Amino acid sequence: MENKTEILKDIKCPGDVKNLDKKQLEILCQEIRDRIIGATSKNGGHVGPNLGVVELTVALHIAFDTPKDSFFWDVSHQGYVHKLLTGRNDDRFEKIRQSNGLSGFLSREESEHDAFGAGHAGTALSSALGRCIARDLSKKDDHVVAVAGDAAFTCGITLEALNNISSSTKRFILILNDNEWSIAKNVGAFSKYFNELITNPAYTRLHKDAESFLTQMPGGPSLMKFLSKAKRDTKELIAPSSIFEKMGIRYLGPIDGHDVQSLVRFFEFAKTSDEPIVLHLLTQKGKGFPVALEEPEKWHGSGPFDKDTGKSKSSSPNAPQKFQDVFGECLSNLAAKNENIVGITAAMPSGTGLDALHRAIPERFFDVGIAEEHAVLLAAGMATEGKLPVCAIYSTFLQRAYDPIIHDVCLQNLPVTFCLDRAGLSPNDGPTHHGLFDISYLRCVPNGIIMQPKDEDELQDMMATGITSGCPAFIRYPRGEGVGVKRKDIPVPLQIGKAEVLYKGSLCAIWAIGDFVQTALSIADRFKEKYGIQITVVNARFIKPLDVETLLEQVKTHQCIVTIEDNVLMGGFGSGILEEFEQNDITIPVKRFGWPDKFIEHGNSVEELRSKVGLDKESLYKSIEDFLSLKDQVATPIFA
Repeated sequence: MENKTEILKDIKCPGDVKNLDKKQLEILCQEIRDRIIGATSKNGGHVGPNLGVVELTVALHIAFDTPKDSFFWDVSHQGYVHKLLTGRNDDRFEKIRQSNGLSGFLSREESEHDAFGAGHAGTALSSALGRCIARDLSKKDDHVVAVAGDAAFTCGITLEALNNISSSTKRFILILNDNEWSIAKNVGAFSKYFNELITNPAYTRLHKDAESFLTQMPGGPSLMKFLSKAKRDTKELIAPSSIFEKMGIRYLGPIDGHDVQSLVRFFEFAKTSDEPIVLHLLTQKGKGFPVALEEPEKWHGSGPFDKDTGKSKSSSPNAPQKFQDVFGECLSNLAAKNENIVGITAAMPSGTGLDALHRAIPERFFDVGIAEEHAVLLAAGMATEGKLPVCAIYSTFLQRAYDPIIHDVCLQNLPVTFCLDRAGLSPNDGPTHHGLFDISYLRCVPNGIIMQPKDEDELQDMMATGITSGCPAFIRYPRGEGVGVKRKDIPVPLQIGKAEVLYKGSLCAIWAIGDFVQTALSIADRFKEKYGIQITVVNARFIKPLDVETLLEQVKTHQCIVTIEDNVLMGGFGSGILEEFEQNDITIPVKRFGWPDKFIEHGNSVEELRSKVGLDKESLYKSIEDFLSLKDQVATPIFA
């Protein structure tokens, strides 16, 4: 039920929060939750993470002064509350993650209160430390706060930063937002360690100066009671050092992350600390929305839903199966027949579909947490012992493991199969999540093969191809539903490097990959209907190695080549075809279609974003029509 007081609508800047009393703050927090649930129910978004940091964010803005003071939010899945308190509670929030609405992540371009943009995990500590060092060099007195979830500590980059903090600055504030979840349940030793800090009273830390500071403030004695478990439950008055303290960072916690007044007092104390400090906060992911508390993984990131029942506003029950689910089923079936197949994910079991393997053969499923570099190296090590690892990692996240791909997998020619979900656009998420670079960053690496299926059945065949290839294999496919084709019961490995000619014609050959194959077929049909000319359509299948034999044959019978890809043009699939022509001294006209040399914003849909750069079906048809008509240096204008 919405509050009638409507405090949130009067919050125009963070300073408006500072003078609210306890009751008003409680109402504000509830209004913020209502606002988030209302907007995400229409647009989808990161529901659970934001509901869990409402009080935390309100308290930060009471204790600190942005933009002078700066907040570095790890991943920034949890930035909606911050947006609402920093002048963005308007129509743009109502359209968050949609065209002309706010980004679902923090962005320096969007607001001066966003000190640092992010969309991937593990960035907060390093970037915040960089800000601290720059501040110290400039002799400024502002505060820098890094807010990182417990899952961020599965990232190697977080640990690298942790190793450098105490030797680099005296003033660094780290908020450890511990809800025991990233997207899936956290894994690994750090997850267990944080649980020990919470449950073992001997670890509970309250320094003497913090004790003195807090007892002099209103409510201080109750905080003391909450944080004195060690003195009540053990005879030892000195708790063992936490890992943070061993690294020169003062540790205080655990702290109730949903008590605004308490949080403000701890933040005020942290501002006085003359050494780096970490405040360990306990929060609930999805707090205030019962269905989100019951299923934290589902509600980490959700599509549109009914805000009263929590039921998803899903697509038609007869909609084609999603590529990720086809991948998961296929891998489980292949693994059931081959005991050497193993599956690896980096904290995305359900998002990649690899949870199907977890259910079917749990002993051959490995979730390494948000640690893509480790995932790739782990796979490489397994491959040296005869295993056939399949790494399921989103295209945008595989960027983080580029060195191990080159140095450890491809250089040693190890049989690791990489399945790159979200290749192409992730429209609502925007530039941090679009997978528009993988062809370019993989095509230049020796030994690997790169594939993209036109449909779900071909995805299965490509999985069988990659796993049996004996070399590094990369399969890219888009987010969302397939085209609804019937799938074979048993996948059939493809001939490596062999394209599929779907329409055989003359004049022009369109070489397309992935879901653009369907677009190319549609364009060819329109040319046949309008002009009576059959355009050749090729499903390239293999980006590397290219089917050079078929390509060179078509050069003899066609006047031009068109390429269409869901990747940036620079270094992409079309570039590969141009390189082959250069190698063979061929000067046939080539028209390439792909993404321009810029980062693509978020938007309502794939089709909308494609239309902005001329990659929608209608724009492609008109561009190809113009290309063919104007090539009079090759022949008389065809469609004069």
